[in-house]
Amino acid sequence: MKKSPLSAPPKPSVQVLERVFALIDILAGHEETVSLKEISERTGLHPSTAHRLLNDLTIGRFVDRPEAGSYRLGMRLLELGNVVKTRLNVRDAALVPMRELHRLIQQPVNLSLRQGDEIIYVERAYSERSGMQVVRAIGGRAPLHLTSTGKLFLAADEASRVRAYATRTGLAGNTRNSLTRLPDLERELAQARKTGVARDNEELELGVRCMAAGIRDDQGKLVAGLSISAPADRLDDAWLPKLEATVREISMALGYLKEGESPA
Repeated sequence: MKKSPLSAPPKPSVQVLERVFALIDILAGHEETVSLKEISERTGLHPSTAHRLLNDLTIGRFVDRPEAGSYRLGMRLLELGNVVKTRLNVRDAALVPMRELHRLIQQPVNLSLRQGDEIIYVERAYSERSGMQVVRAIGGRAPLHLTSTGKLFLAADEASRVRAYATRTGLAGNTRNSLTRLPDLERELAQARKTGVARDNEELELGVRCMAAGIRDDQGKLVAGLSISAPADRLDDAWLPKLEATVREISMALGYLKEGESPA
């Protein structure tokens, strides 16, 4: 009996990707290393083709080659898997508390994560009643030094890494308020380290100010930032305790305990 086309799993449109997926599937099915010969036989790829693809995957750390002619999955896949796991966990833990924070203050509340030299918005709670137009949708990105959450991540970096970031990006500005000089940025990061709160004073968009506090995981690592956005003349420091309480709630849901605290 012929299978319906709908029952067959979809295939990648690019043949080389189909081959790469096949190689990874073979390696994923073995706890120990797998020989090039076995990989070639299992995938139906010519040994030279399999070797070439595996070599490229090794360069990218998706595959390890402990010794000549044998392969296993690489650490890069574990790193990426942990990134995905963290994002899913943070979003799940943050969704209800950030909606409650929005209900209390009636201004947009943003959940953002770091990705390289940018933050990426992964969730947002807002309503039309806030009087703010949401410019950056979920999935949108912005430079670290122009955003309140981005500054939290830079503040968590060593001074040498902040300087390297400034060199890479040139600290390009979006508005007349953008911090485009390293000494100015370093002063603001020092303040963020001291208070645990970072701010965006119309640096990304004129007319919009933000405040952010950091979300930490069970290891105490900064994994996300929660920020409040508001029209520049309406951002209220009275919201800060509510923001900090929300961040504590989310962090505790991820297993974070401050020094001196003990599990309930």
